[in-house]
Amino acid sequence: MSVLNARLNPPIVHWKGKCVWIIGASSGIGRATAEALYAQGARVVVSARDTAALKAYTASRPECLALPLDVTVSNTLSSAVRIVQDFSGGVPDLVLYCAGRYQPLRATDFDLAEMKEHLKVNYIGALDLLDTLIPVLLRAGRGHLALVGSVAAYRGLPMSLAYGPTKAALNNLAENLYLDLHPRGIGISIINPGFVDTPLTAQNNFSMPSLMAPEEAALHMLRGWKHGYFEMNFPRRFTRWVKLMRCLPDRWYFSAVRHITGA
Repeated sequence: MSVLNARLNPPIVHWKGKCVWIIGASSGIGRATAEALYAQGARVVVSARDTAALKAYTASRPECLALPLDVTVSNTLSSAVRIVQDFSGGVPDLVLYCAGRYQPLRATDFDLAEMKEHLKVNYIGALDLLDTLIPVLLRAGRGHLALVGSVAAYRGLPMSLAYGPTKAALNNLAENLYLDLHPRGIGISIINPGFVDTPLTAQNNFSMPSLMAPEEAALHMLRGWKHGYFEMNFPRRFTRWVKLMRCLPDRWYFSAVRHITGA
């Protein structure tokens, strides 16, 4: 456990009976995390656009609720928060914003519509959630909000023109949320995975170092919440080097990225 990162949040050690809401739970990290939390006794609300996938998941899992939604549709999240309140009996113990869009894109093929779509799903959707959720958490004086970012947030990377800036925004947002809400008893965490084997990363046509399964990513997240971490990044054998590269002078950084990626 990192001494510098430990106990920045109230630890969540036991999940039995707790209510968790995962937005972006139809596949990948969100789906694996829902399963890991359910296995530990949590009552799980799963949300995504894929209604069939959500209903297939909850059909064989008592104490789970399928709540289909599209984070890009206005007012959808505000009504969803009220449904989750009713299901949880007041306030959910954890809300995980895992909705995400990723399309490889470079500036030489700039696509404004795609840039805006990334912004709507990866960032504006989180803001719409916060608009209704923050007052609920403040009234209760408890709860935990987790945002899924990416190591692509640390610095610019090839093919990440649309994706990286939205994840960088989530990281900055999480830091500001922590400063304002931690003193009020609310936990905040930001999760920055490396390469995880999901439908999104399946689009990549390059070798992904330290590629991990979604189930392994979910275990890292549960471990982070148990220890009260603010930031979780994994696998560390990869992310520690990416974080270290943030400290390089710009000239060295750009040269290293071009050498490593061939960009």
